Order: sequence, then C-alpha cells, then structure tokens
Amino acid sequence: MSNITLKGNAVNTIGTLPSVGTTIKDFALVDSGLNVKTLESFEGKKKVFNVFPSIDTPTCASSARKFNEEASSLDNTVVINVSKDLPFALGRFCAAEGLNNVETLSDFRSSFGDDFELTITDSPLKGLLSRAVIVTDADNKVVYTEQVSEIADEPNYEAALSALK
Repeated sequence: MSNITLKGNAVNTIGTLPSVGTTIKDFALVDSGLNVKTLESFEGKKKVFNVFPSIDTPTCASSARKFNEEASSLDNTVVINVSKDLPFALGRFCAAEGLNNVETLSDFRSSFGDDFELTITDSPLKGLLSRAVIVTDADNKVVYTEQVSEIADEPNYEAALSALK
C-alpha cells in the first residue's frame, strides 16, 4: 500500500502504482456522454493518466488545466483525466474551462481504482482515487509513474511530460 498524506494526515491506498516497464491493464471508464472507453480506444497513442480524487478541488482542477495546456503540443499522445466524479460533472467542468485537449473519464462504475491500486482505503477521502500520474508509451508499457505523496500537492508535470520524449 502507498502511504500518502492529506494536509499532513496519513492516508493509505490499496497498493502501489504499476511498475515502470510493465504493461498497463485494460480498463472501462465512462465519458461525459456515458460511452465506455477502454485501452483499445486509445490504441497506438502514448498515454498520460492524470488521476485525482475529485475535479471539484482546486488542485485537481489545476492539474486538469495544466495537462490540457501541455497536451496540445504533444505528438501522438492523449491525456486521460480519471476520477470517481460522475461523468456529467467532469463534462460540465471541462466545457466551462474549455478543456478540449484531454479525455476526462469517470471511474464511478468500474474497477480502475482497484486494478491500478489507487483507491484510498481510509481518511475522509476513503473510496476516492489518490493523486497519481501514470505515463505509457504507444505500446502500453509504463514509462513513468508518480504517486503524489501529499494529496493537496500538484504532480511533477515536467517529469511526466519528459517521460514521453
């Protein structure tokens, strides 16, 4: 399990992120139109999974904006924001913010959090996803991961994006 904090208080997840060099598992996440997106939906593309507890927090919203800004200049790459938020809330946020360079998908009825070992097991955020970044190459091999140690902090954008080069 990953030991992280929320404003200095201990928080745990069910496990640890996929290891660099491994192939990511398939998933079934839901977009704002209630369509299911799987690994095959992004076949042949490099992927940046920006995972967070909820789009309704300042840090999560900031990471979605930052990755959207950076995504427009990335070749053959898709940024996939993932949270337990309902697809409608995610869609509304992206529309209001003009975020059109990212995919924003919901884990509200899937096992993504458990499969990628990101589900928080305790604290007021129990059941939500921890803040993490997983980057894969076009063949779905993990090339970078970051389990953000303090949930209120933003991920290391530069390191995540550098892993794509």
